[in-house]
Amino acid sequence: MQDCIFCKIAKKEILGHILYEDEQVLAFLDISQTTKGHTLIIPKQHSTDIFDTTPTTMEAVFAVTPRIANALKKTFKFDGLNMVNNSGVHAGQTVFHYHVHLIPRYALEDTFDIKFSNNMKEYSIEKLAELRELITSNLEVSESDEI
Repeated sequence: MQDCIFCKIAKKEILGHILYEDEQVLAFLDISQTTKGHTLIIPKQHSTDIFDTTPTTMEAVFAVTPRIANALKKTFKFDGLNMVNNSGVHAGQTVFHYHVHLIPRYALEDTFDIKFSNNMKEYSIEKLAELRELITSNLEVSESDEI
């Protein structure tokens, strides 16, 4: 995609502070630095979001993620890390090239927050079973999933 800023970084058309690169994957510091060491991991091949990304591409991205996360932890000695992907406008995606954020966490009061609401009272065992049935009826089975 010609106007994609992440594609331009991958092609070295614009500066990116690259931490890791192989044939399929690139990791670089996020310019916003939500916390010190905030890193993005992207596939070099453009895909818009998780819904547009192939399992093979995901395998490549996630194969290097622990290696990068451990290098960040060794460098910055933080106590926690958020691994985040925003897919779609309603999820907060602003750059439409699939990417994973690694956000080091130094304290509970640092500059990044995720809030998980507890709506457990609204979902009975029966309602959860119904949701499971709806989802699994749409789950695509690949050849590798078949026994």
